[in-house]
Amino acid sequence: MQEINLPKVIFGTSGLGNLYVALSDDVKCAIVAESIRHSPKPAVFDSAGKYGAGLALESLGRSLAQLNVDPSDVLISNKLGWLRTALKTPEPTFEPGVWRDLKYDAVQRISYEGILECYEQGNELLGNYHAELVSVHDPDEYLTSAKDKHEQAQRYQDILEAYRALNELKRDGKVRGIGVGSKDWRIIKKIARDVKLDWVMIANSMTVHSHPMELVEFMQELEEQGTLIINSAVFNGGFLTGSVYYNYRLTDPIKDKHLYHWRELFRKLCTDYKINPADACVAFGLNGPGVVSIALNTTNPERVSQNVALASSKIPVQFWKEMKEYGLIEKFYASSYL
Repeated sequence: MQEINLPKVIFGTSGLGNLYVALSDDVKCAIVAESIRHSPKPAVFDSAGKYGAGLALESLGRSLAQLNVDPSDVLISNKLGWLRTALKTPEPTFEPGVWRDLKYDAVQRISYEGILECYEQGNELLGNYHAELVSVHDPDEYLTSAKDKHEQAQRYQDILEAYRALNELKRDGKVRGIGVGSKDWRIIKKIARDVKLDWVMIANSMTVHSHPMELVEFMQELEEQGTLIINSAVFNGGFLTGSVYYNYRLTDPIKDKHLYHWRELFRKLCTDYKINPADACVAFGLNGPGVVSIALNTTNPERVSQNVALASSKIPVQFWKEMKEYGLIEKFYASSYL
């Protein structure tokens, strides 16, 4: 396997696919330009056919070409499993209400042939650039949408077939590494038993608010095996830094009072230590066992440099001690990771 060196911050591209807001081409290009400017080479971009039905890949490739970026100066990860198709309804059917101003729809294609089709289409959309890191996108969602256990077993075989295709791409030197991106870390663990993964992307799972012992132990196993870990969504969908959404679910201050209570105590401690809550979230997420990178998104070019700076924040040891004393961090969590 070619060695894969990842920077501390990799750049998510869902915003380039018009997630929640439609950005102009100029703004998208500026985001890519700032990402290149503030990252060591190669700058790493994480994208997916699902992001705007391929619009994120298209926008990324177009922006890189406009900026005349040498292909060797970027490393692109494409999470595969969704294929761009014609838009035949007023709104896209694959994730209604989430994406803005799309001209295409997308369908799920998780199988041996389907994943290769997604890979080829992704590279076409990227133009002069191509994905060197590939994975199966949201296998957890693919499994949980099964009607019964029999269909779930069939779907898991589809996932294994998709990885057979990805392994062939790697064997033939077309990609450098294969991985997985999932919101449910238990599915990553299941796949990792059957497939040799070079890297995993854990989303919404390993945060300063939520870090179950079983997940931490699994991450330690991955570290021992030499599997790289990318930590994503370390703000629990924005809630930890002020949003009303927790893991993309709208919260209720009464029903979710435990979440609000946790956040209130967390904010108070951050204020006492003059720490930006985002700095604490990133520091915790980046220093977990086996974590080499953190994935951060933005729709504002001016935020790129701030996101990169988050990875270098120094948090006092005493802050973490008090977090434990207040019960905001699990008692079992090793001080060596703080």
